Amino acid sequence: MNYRHAFHAGNFADCMKHALLVWLLTALQRKPGPLQVLDTHAGTGMTDLSGAEARRTGEWREGIGRVDDREPALYAYREAIAAAQGHFGAEFHVGPEHYPGSPALVRALLRPQDRLVACELHEDDHASLRRLFAGDAQVSVHRRDGYGALASFLPPASRRGLTLIDPPFEQPDEFDRLVAAASVARRRFATGVLALWYPIKGRAPSRRLHDLLVQAAPNGLGLRDVV
Repeated sequence: MNYRHAFHAGNFADCMKHALLVWLLTALQRKPGPLQVLDTHAGTGMTDLSGAEARRTGEWREGIGRVDDREPALYAYREAIAAAQGHFGAEFHVGPEHYPGSPALVRALLRPQDRLVACELHEDDHASLRRLFAGDAQVSVHRRDGYGALASFLPPASRRGLTLIDPPFEQPDEFDRLVAAASVARRRFATGVLALWYPIKGRAPSRRLHDLLVQAAPNGLGLRDVV
């Protein structure tokens, strides 16, 4: 794997993805029952935007750097960022210059009855993730292929949950792998919420992906694109 999220953390795509993630999780938490969040491609969990990688691309400046604190639709997202920075701040010296990835945002929002399963295949990123969540009884971290994790961790014992599939799209067959993964998740955990992240670079690939997803779920599948 060559993809390193530190170069892209906090960019416009992260902002959209994470704002939606916060919305989905808080919506599920309106019911008191426990739930599991499965993050199949979790990354490092936290990125220092003043670090060399983030400075090299500067992508965050057009993302989190431009988010308006006064925008009501993004209040929950900004509050989740602050909560994650506060949750990890004392032990890991996290400050305002750190941007939390999906597992850190989720952890900051977990209730005592909720659990997070975070998978990351890249050796260095997995090591960072393990350090971040060391000793946390509500989080389990696994170095493994995120697609394969679906069969291992679904369905959760709680029978309620959110699964985030956010691959790096390094492989030419990534769309096909995404469809296969959605099929596995749907078959094993039909009542769960499944969020798939993929680049929309043209109507034809997106339309093909939609068609394949529908074929993979003959009993019905609700599809919503957020762009």
